[in-house]
Amino acid sequence: MAREELTRLTGNGNGECDEDDCPNVYRTQLGTFVVQGDTSDAFIPPQGEGLVEIPESVLREAVRALGW
Repeated sequence: MAREELTRLTGNGNGECDEDDCPNVYRTQLGTFVVQGDTSDAFIPPQGEGLVEIPESVLREAVRALGW
């Protein structure tokens, strides 16, 4: 899936971390969410899954963007 296919809910740029625009939350066309952030090592997830860590403010921004 390409980033262009996602609806961006947070951030102020193009989602490139090297341009000080991370973390971010995106919504897919299926209504699921993709989170871009710092990799977390809080625990080892099952094979094929990963963990990212985002601040509360980013999640609140995404919720506001959805009008929840």
